[in-house]
Amino acid sequence: MSGDEKARWAERLQHDVSRATSLRAAARNDPDLDADRTRLRAWQAARLARSHADLLASPRYGAAARFFLDELYGPKDFSARDEEVARILPTLIAVLPAAGIRTLALAVEVDALSEELDAAMAAELRRAGAVANIGDEAYAEAYRRCGRREERELQITLVGETGEALAALVRKPLVHAALRLMRRPAKLADLAGLQHFLEDGYRAFRGMGNAEEFLATIRRRETAILQRLFDGAAAPFAVAA
Repeated sequence: MSGDEKARWAERLQHDVSRATSLRAAARNDPDLDADRTRLRAWQAARLARSHADLLASPRYGAAARFFLDELYGPKDFSARDEEVARILPTLIAVLPAAGIRTLALAVEVDALSEELDAAMAAELRRAGAVANIGDEAYAEAYRRCGRREERELQITLVGETGEALAALVRKPLVHAALRLMRRPAKLADLAGLQHFLEDGYRAFRGMGNAEEFLATIRRRETAILQRLFDGAAAPFAVAA
């Protein structure tokens, strides 16, 4: 990856950190909406755990599946990580390899897009009076009412690309040593969220080995679920192995 490409990824990272931060701030200005968003994200995380239970239970894929649920799709608040990125972005650009900048940029873009989609879903579920007790049918109806199919497809694509970026990072021979060297400076600089994300992702994908089958399985299942949701199919969250 050239210096120009690294600069473009850094610019994209900065843009999406600002975007995600603004969206979270808007949610916090409405405590009811913030609570609804938290309930929605918890439900979505539980649904993902159901849909990918075999991956979570797999000795090979379990750590990577858990990382995806916790760090990309789950109810976790990423404010601390994104604030850390914004605070030390020039340093990150200087010390991280281009593959590391790309990985962070993609993960933060997933975060920002998910914030937008979750806000729309929470508002629709609230309108339908279903946000306090979300079920498969109520979720599917709200999903169709929200529409935004292209953005939903982009969300799946970005998650896959984030996984590919992590897999590429694992193949860089000096990254492991660099992450270990970052531990103490990260602790002193109050960068625990960022260090946790990078180290956990690296460990999960390094332990898995080749990530192609894992990522293809998630893409295939989530794309099929998206199709069934928009089609109004029965049992939209059932998945084939």
